Formats: sequence, C-alpha cells, structure tokens
Amino acid sequence: MVIVAAGSGSRLGAPVPKAYVKVGGKTLLQRAIEPVLALAEPVEIVVVASREWSDDADAICRSISPNWDDIMVVEGAADRHESVGNGLAALSESVKYVLVHDAARPFAPVSLFASVAAEVRRTGEGVVPGLAVTDTIKRVDAGRAVETIDRSQLAAMQTPQGFPLHKLRDAYNASPQSMTDDAAVYAAAGHPVHIIDGDPLAFKITTPADLDRAESIVGPTHAVQATRTGIGIDVHAFDSAQPLWLGGVLWPGEPGLAGHSDGDAVAHAICDALLSAAGLGDIGGRFGTDAPRFEAARGEVFLRETLALVTDAGLRILNVSVQVIGNRPKLAPRRAEVEAVLSAVLGAPVSVSATTSDGLGFTGRGEGIAAIATALLAT
Repeated sequence: MVIVAAGSGSRLGAPVPKAYVKVGGKTLLQRAIEPVLALAEPVEIVVVASREWSDDADAICRSISPNWDDIMVVEGAADRHESVGNGLAALSESVKYVLVHDAARPFAPVSLFASVAAEVRRTGEGVVPGLAVTDTIKRVDAGRAVETIDRSQLAAMQTPQGFPLHKLRDAYNASPQSMTDDAAVYAAAGHPVHIIDGDPLAFKITTPADLDRAESIVGPTHAVQATRTGIGIDVHAFDSAQPLWLGGVLWPGEPGLAGHSDGDAVAHAICDALLSAAGLGDIGGRFGTDAPRFEAARGEVFLRETLALVTDAGLRILNVSVQVIGNRPKLAPRRAEVEAVLSAVLGAPVSVSATTSDGLGFTGRGEGIAAIATALLAT
C-alpha cells in the first residue's frame, strides 16, 4: 500500500499541507491510514510525505499503528508522479500487488480497499473504483458550450487504485510524463484497467467546501454509532461424492460437505450471524430447503442474498469473524485467499481462523466441519 501525502493542497487554503489538516480531531493522513489497518490481511504501508513534513508523518503513523514495522515514511517529490514512484520503490520485493491511495480521500471505507484488492488478484491487472457521472457534461471553448458529452461513457475515478506491483513499477519507470492518476500511467504502458463501483465516501478533499463536507460527516450527528452483534453456527458432515466448497472457494482433492446447497459451513455461519445481528431470523427460515433455486447453490449466493437483506434493513456490515473447527482441510495456506473472497462479497473485512477439537466429537473423528461466526453491524 502506498499512501500519497506529499502535496501542498494550496487550493484548500489551509495553513498546513492538506494531509495534516484535522477533521474531527484527526488529520486526513490518519483517517486515510486507519481503514488499511482494519483490513483482514496484513499490509505493508508506505507513506510518501514531503521532506519538511516527514517527521510529522512519522509521528502520526507511530500514534495509530499497532505494529510500527508495517509502516514506512519515505520522502516525496515536486509532483505526484515522482512521489508515487518513490513509494513504489520502497515496497518489499515480496509484495505482489499494490494499492495506491491519496491521503486527500480520508473517508474511503475499508470495504473499498478490500474490493479493489480482491479484484486485482482475480484479474491480475489494474483496478480502479469509479462513480457514474450524474451531471450533464459540456465541452466548452472560450466560455461557450460547444458539445454535450455522453455521460454514460464517463466515470469519475477514485482511489485506492490497485495493480500488480512489478507492472506498475515498470510503467512508472517508462513513463516520460506526469499523469493525473496511476491508472493513466498503467494504461499508457499498454495494460488494461478494470473499473469497479466506487464509493461516495471516497471523495477527494480539495477545496474549503470539501472540507466543510468532511466536517459534516464527523460532526455531532455522526459521533455516536449504534452497533448490533450476531452469532451464527453451522455444521455439515463430509460427503466424498461432492466437491468441497468452503469459505467461497473450491478445495480440489478434499471431500465435500453434505447439504441441500454446496454445504459451505463458513458461508452459512456468516449468513446466520448477519441475520441474527439484523434481527432477520436465520438461514433456514430465509433460504429453506423447500426453495428450488437454492439447491446446490454456492455459498456466495447466500452471502449476497443476506447482504441485500441486511442493507435493505438499513444496516451496514462493519466486520465478520469466523472460526472453522475440523481436521481438514488445512486452512492456513489459503487463509488470505478465503478472506479476500469473503471480504469482497460482503464489502467488509472478514477474518477466518481454524482449530481442531483434539480428537473429540464428530469433528475430531473427521466426520465433518463446524463453523462459528460473529458479525458486527452498524445502524
């Protein structure tokens, strides 16, 4: 992750660079970093700051990071293009994918980071969040409107923008000119860029009016956030005649789970936890075995249906945690993949862990799998 915080923000008219302006008692840089630290997977973070403000950036990072070793502050440059290049160069060679984010978009939700990261892994190419343009757009010449642009072909780009690290590094090294965003640099090198749905909260703070909007978001009416919690448990026996779908991914060579659907105990436990927190019943009542459309349905189907119910009830998923109990499959080698898939479907961080029952009970005897999930929703 590269977070760019080296700009002066002259249009904001603040006495300090934009990244160090405070909204609701926190700097924009702090607010930009916090969602990254809430991701379900570990992230290496590089903050690009101007030389004059690097000590301040360092102090901000130290104050909020639970593990300081995961954050590095590097010196920026005269323009964004070179600043991003410095940030990319500082990332470890072990990093495969990178998200580049502007500190000037401090309210981008953690779900947006998770969605971009998951799509980069899936496509192996550039991924950019964008919002549909709703205003009528005119091309102007000398103060006169000369043409109406088809807005159905337009989208307003946001950050974070995600890419395979080595491809973006090469693109920056080969680019002869500064461009307005990382996707433009990546596309100029001949690589495709995919667009996913952005988020209105990921707006950029550029002018005093934008700062007023930011203040309204964190103002007194938003200071207290009510939350609701729920617990879900699901159990399935092994069925060697079926493929194993668990946590939304296929496990080749493993015995499957018996059930009316694909038997994905992780996905089903999550659904029960979300429905419980929302006061919407349980998975059996909502998606019973008497519904033909759910026969052999993948866990992702149930998750998306549950997400729609929760959203329609005016609730928002903050995070989900799942523990799998069983002797197989071995979760650790694919934990990050499972968490990325589930987080992308739900638009919120999902963490997954596993344990055994020390040979006790049906899980200890290798007869099946149990999963316990907890969910936190915001009203």
